[in-house]
Amino acid sequence: MNAWKNPNAISFARAAAAFRSGKDTPRNFLERCIATLEKRESSVKAFVTLDLKAARKAADESTRRYRKGAALSPIDGCPVAVKDIIATADMPTQMNSPVFKGWQSGQDAACVQALRAGGAIAFGKTVTTEFAIGYSGPTTNPFDPQRTPGGSSSGSAAAVGSGMVPVGLGTQTQASTLRPASYCGAVGFKSTLGAFHMGGIHPLSSTCDHLGLLGATLEDVWLVGTQISHGIGSPGFGFLDGAGPLPVAVRPRKLVRLYTRGWTEIDTATGEAFESFVAALAAAGVTIVSRDDDPRVAALEDALEAGVDGALDIVAYEMKWPFADYAARFGKKIGERIHGLIERARGMTPAAYQALLVARRRIQAQLRDTLAAVGADACVTLASSGPAIYGLEYTGSRTFLVYGSWTGFPAFSLPLLEVSGLPVGVQFLGLDGQDGALASAAHWVMREIGGG
Repeated sequence: MNAWKNPNAISFARAAAAFRSGKDTPRNFLERCIATLEKRESSVKAFVTLDLKAARKAADESTRRYRKGAALSPIDGCPVAVKDIIATADMPTQMNSPVFKGWQSGQDAACVQALRAGGAIAFGKTVTTEFAIGYSGPTTNPFDPQRTPGGSSSGSAAAVGSGMVPVGLGTQTQASTLRPASYCGAVGFKSTLGAFHMGGIHPLSSTCDHLGLLGATLEDVWLVGTQISHGIGSPGFGFLDGAGPLPVAVRPRKLVRLYTRGWTEIDTATGEAFESFVAALAAAGVTIVSRDDDPRVAALEDALEAGVDGALDIVAYEMKWPFADYAARFGKKIGERIHGLIERARGMTPAAYQALLVARRRIQAQLRDTLAAVGADACVTLASSGPAIYGLEYTGSRTFLVYGSWTGFPAFSLPLLEVSGLPVGVQFLGLDGQDGALASAAHWVMREIGGG
């Protein structure tokens, strides 16, 4: 198979050893990021706000700590792009909405606070779709400016994919981290629901919202996730399972290949690339089981398909605060899609919403039970319906990715496929509370199949 290789990727985790030895410094690393920004930002348009003076000051402070052997964490000095629905004390948080133009919280979101405590650098605020669910922004795909970077974490994905930063913060309520990761050739990670504190992130859906991470490498993503989880745990949920150094690579014994409705959307080249990837897994000793092999897998897929359309109803119902107020107060300043979702919610009763939650719990249990029964470690499928689509108004299909957000189970998009010269991610969906085991499998796949 032809594995995707991003010529732009800049990994902080790989550079950090040189900081400790004195051969390189966080300030020099930051300057390389800024040089790429200056070369590419006019085309990519990833950022809404930058404060390079503050970033340089923070990088100098980090450099001094390394020289003293007193780095605050494994990501001390790491530049991180912050999606512009995530609050930062020193930069505006504008949500790609005229209603919030120039608005500043005066306080860091929990995830940003945790990163700064570990010495990471808030590089700038990145473009999001309106409130992470409405109108798209101006960001383009780093590999073809005529194509979307995906959304809603558009700017963070494009910044990572173009090599401006090693890591970006995103969010995912349906597909907003893993789809842009797939389109932009980045590693994307959506944890088990609640593994990361959501304080200071503008809400959409309390039972579907996840903090998402996008990075140049799996290790970059995992180390940043560890710092966020350990820095400020999520109330009532605990910490990221497996937090710490990147878990050792462990070959998955068996993977369930999911054939969901997204397979009706793909083109021939994407299908052939995925088949080649699955063949490579099998050749490396991984057993692949599908609905054609086991009726329990077929039953799981049928249940997923029967229930997944309720995911958007849950989101709509949980959006009523604060979006019903926004729609009433600001009228057409709030996008049409958001108005439509609020109308959708008005047609739902509390009993209907409760029934959706009960149905979801049944699906979550069936997913756990099915993987245990067939002896599988995770599910594997695509992370998007193909390469990034042309145009900037529509950020692409979310069909392959809704299942993980709806169930709250962890998922990675790994930049493993190349289709027509563009990246396409492979999605690995694991079990809730077993993020570390999923990371071990992803580590093995990236090393043995991805070649890195």
